[in-house]
Amino acid sequence: MLKPQVSRQPNSTGTHLLFQKPFIQGSRHASLFLTSASNFKIESKKHFRVSFKPTKIKAVASLTEESTAIKVKAVVTVKQTIGGLMTSVGIERGLDDIKDMLGKTLLLELVSAELDPKMELEKPTIPAFAHRIGGQVVEGDVRYEAEFEVPLNFGEIGAISVENEHHKEMFLQDIVLDGLPHGTVNITCGSWVHSKYDNDRKRIFFTNKSYLPSETPSGIRRLREEELVLLRGNGQGQRKTGDRIYEYDVYNDLGNPDKKPELARPVLGGKEHPYPRRCRTGRPRCETDPSSEKRVGAFFVPRDEAFSEMKQLTFSAKTVYSLFHALVPSIGNVIVDGNVGFPYITAIDSLFSEGIEMPPLSKETVWKEVMPRLFKVIAGGADVLRFEIPKPMERDKFFWFKDEEFARQTLAGLNPYSIKLVEEWPLKSELDPEIYGPPESAITSELLEAEIGGITRVEKAIRERKLFILDYHDLLLPFVSKVREIEGTTLYGSRTLFFLTPEGMLRPLAIELTLPQMDGKPQWKQVFTPNYHSTGCWLWRLAKAHVLAHDSGFHQLVSHWLRTHCVTEPYIIATNRQLSVMHPIYRLLHPHFRYTMEINALARESLINAAGIIETSFSPGKYCMEICSAAYDKLWRFDREALPNDLISRGMAIEDLTAPHGLNLTIEDYPFANDGLYLWDAIEQWVSDYVNHYYPESGLVASDAELQAWWTEIRTVGHADKKDEPWWPELKTRHNLIDIITTIIWVASGHHAAVNFGQYPYAGYFPNRPTIARTKMPTEDPTDEEWKSFLEKPEAALLATFPSKLQATRVMAVLNVLSNHSPDEEYIGEEIEQAWADDPIIKAAFEKFSGRLKMLEGIIDERNANPKLLNRHGAGIVPYELLKPFSKPGVTGKGVPNSISI
Repeated sequence: MLKPQVSRQPNSTGTHLLFQKPFIQGSRHASLFLTSASNFKIESKKHFRVSFKPTKIKAVASLTEESTAIKVKAVVTVKQTIGGLMTSVGIERGLDDIKDMLGKTLLLELVSAELDPKMELEKPTIPAFAHRIGGQVVEGDVRYEAEFEVPLNFGEIGAISVENEHHKEMFLQDIVLDGLPHGTVNITCGSWVHSKYDNDRKRIFFTNKSYLPSETPSGIRRLREEELVLLRGNGQGQRKTGDRIYEYDVYNDLGNPDKKPELARPVLGGKEHPYPRRCRTGRPRCETDPSSEKRVGAFFVPRDEAFSEMKQLTFSAKTVYSLFHALVPSIGNVIVDGNVGFPYITAIDSLFSEGIEMPPLSKETVWKEVMPRLFKVIAGGADVLRFEIPKPMERDKFFWFKDEEFARQTLAGLNPYSIKLVEEWPLKSELDPEIYGPPESAITSELLEAEIGGITRVEKAIRERKLFILDYHDLLLPFVSKVREIEGTTLYGSRTLFFLTPEGMLRPLAIELTLPQMDGKPQWKQVFTPNYHSTGCWLWRLAKAHVLAHDSGFHQLVSHWLRTHCVTEPYIIATNRQLSVMHPIYRLLHPHFRYTMEINALARESLINAAGIIETSFSPGKYCMEICSAAYDKLWRFDREALPNDLISRGMAIEDLTAPHGLNLTIEDYPFANDGLYLWDAIEQWVSDYVNHYYPESGLVASDAELQAWWTEIRTVGHADKKDEPWWPELKTRHNLIDIITTIIWVASGHHAAVNFGQYPYAGYFPNRPTIARTKMPTEDPTDEEWKSFLEKPEAALLATFPSKLQATRVMAVLNVLSNHSPDEEYIGEEIEQAWADDPIIKAAFEKFSGRLKMLEGIIDERNANPKLLNRHGAGIVPYELLKPFSKPGVTGKGVPNSISI
């Protein structure tokens, strides 16, 4: 990523002199070919510097300023790759070797930041060829060296152009210029450079200095503007692997109607199904449905948004691709009947003890090499898919059975974003009663007061802010009739009520399941409560399984996919289209966008697509993404993506400027909120320091043309279906900018960490969080035989409700992989960007930020050890560590990465 250095220069204008060849510039990464091995993630980026002593060269004729020059050396660091530069074979590889020997690998040209003062034209560039240094490859790096003679009146270096003379692309890590009067100049590239034989447009990389648009040095202003034009594209044609173009499109590639009519899916994005926009691919339209795009070829992402292939194959790409393209299909081949469930609870446990024997992966490799955490080798050399025991189950085998754990996980589990305060009574639906039936809930005050046990009355509990709800009634009810037409699944609208006990813990009181009026039948609804009688007890357990399936679906489709991955893609597209790589806000946001577009493309390919893992494993089936669209339409607001506003909107906090973090929590022991607010404040303070440094006056925000275009495009294009909403923040002041940037960074870091990295710990043992309820409640219009069967064997009814063996195993494998941190994970606040280190003010601000995150680590440890905090401490309870900032590769359940990279 780019590592900026602050500099402010007076504005100037002038006529521009065009270069002989056009440039491709920035670290946004050139048009080039992508080899099949490029699915692998880039290894941790290391920056190398080589220093040289400057040597002045005096002209023979005169020692005037015009004729005096200095010798400047450039050292270019190129990363060794798997299938590109260093391992190519054949004629092209031989030609490239010859060019290396002749010292003509890279053509570099220095670009002055200044115009010629007399002519007011761009100064001629200074060219030099770079040659390879020695034959050694150091830590996967190859270095090239060039030498320039730079006149003293050339001025400050503003950029350097690069032409790759090889026949293959190469990954340019950085360039160091040494020997200039004002010291070493570092240019961080972090980008693929295409071969000139593929594209004769030169790449250009700016120095590590950040400029607001009005402060751009006159000598590189044209290049700044041209770069943005190139990145925006023209909306025409199909994007090819390696293109560096960022455009918008709707989600019209989830279905595959040309393959099978039943795989047709509606377009997401537009009036009928509002949705955020994705990156345009431009693939041909389907023959049977012209509104849909064909699912042929690669799912395009701009070149450097893709997982990069480095010498050491890293976790994220290799494992994720193996998961989707090898493991998931293989599980389907082993478990032939997708409807077969588990015959008894202990059969579920066998997934962790005995496992499932798998067929060989290939002649070249075995499963344990691809996903070593999932596979064990048994006698005879066979590979066995054997799951690790999730931490909660390891501590308490029966954790999933307990009502108190069911309630606790709404505050300290995988989906802490759904629990809300009950503020109106009686409960009432907002749906049209003519279509869905009576809006009144069947949960009455008398019923709740009986469950509370006389401690208080419902009206008083509401006044004292002690009654809470998981409410999936109005979101799901419109889809119930359609989902019930799908074989092997069912759906209800649901409400679940909780009471806050004097000990500060939630206790479940009642579950209401509802069917709308349909098929000529009136609305059906029933309330289930915890019960000591065996029949009532088993009905309560079955009702909990349905609610957990609803919560699992909402978590995956809304709290996770929609509110982090999906809504962030338009931020990334707009940032690349409207903010120059030199812009300080681009450089602040860039670390938080790493690989998000690639993981989103993988999701469109294998997770959220028609008949993909989500549709085949979650209750709504083929209507999953329509429910996601409905949630975006009814529930999503940018202003409520900010954690404090989210908590306030759900009644989980009240604004109080005298309280810590400016809020009083409704439930004091709310682990997600307690830890999240500390992280939010740390991010906000860091962003404040950064923004105030670059924008010493608020007026600079309003006059920043790139920044204003960026925010306008996010609202009106990236989130076009929400463009007229009144809740969008203005962008006129530094305070506005700080709020917007803090929200975006929080979503990509803290929010995503809270809902992603606990997936396997909390849902790996699927009875704790089943993704689907396959059968209706025994009390819903049962036949005599069905009711008798339930009474005789209630455990069988629960197991029939749970996911099938195929569904459960696939989901467990996916969650195991997606919950782990990769070896090259970049954690928030861990590594300082080089430009921040070069600026004493920004360096101090970052060190303060990093220090606060280290303090948060200790605070979370102290909270988890506090016996008074019953929602995070106790016998068999897993400590809440999802928002601990730092972690290690392969660890689940903690760590906050910079970005949504998995």
